[in-house]
Amino acid sequence: MRNQTLRRLIVVGVMAIAMTLGSIGLVMAAGGVGSDLAQVRAATARFHDFGVAEAEGYGPLHMCTDHNAGLGAMGQHYVKGAVVGDLEFDLSQPEVLVYEPLQNGQQRLVAVEFVVFKEPWDAVNASPPMLFGQELQPVLAPNRYGVPSFYQIHVWLWKNNPAGIFNDWNTRVSCGDMGDPQ
Repeated sequence: MRNQTLRRLIVVGVMAIAMTLGSIGLVMAAGGVGSDLAQVRAATARFHDFGVAEAEGYGPLHMCTDHNAGLGAMGQHYVKGAVVGDLEFDLSQPEVLVYEPLQNGQQRLVAVEFVVFKEPWDAVNASPPMLFGQELQPVLAPNRYGVPSFYQIHVWLWKNNPAGIFNDWNTRVSCGDMGDPQ
């Protein structure tokens, strides 16, 4: 009798776990954060070839973004000017690609960044933009980039970030001697 009760409890527990996992899968399949990230990853895979990024209009902004407080780096930002000024986010075309400069002079794609200028956004929206279930963070002017205030979110799809996929700084990224520690 005792073994039969234990078996029932195990079966009920396994069924509850299976139902929960099934629900999570349905949410992701219906357009959740996981599927959005998969879409961005698939759309940006071609940019591992740095020449493709240049050919598609991405150009350098400032210098490699480093941090002097031991937080790591962001990397070298390459911006597509044709999309950075609009008020829409296209998951297949991020406003910014982020590369880590390598010692051999090559660039390694490590992240993407979605950006929208703050003033035009705030003029037509009551709250900051959100992507991937995250509120984009403001970067106010004056800033190291010399651009107007903007909202942004980094997405570390191509290099693991111990601080989290949406954290600005990554301790596993380095600018070497090409950084702008501020």
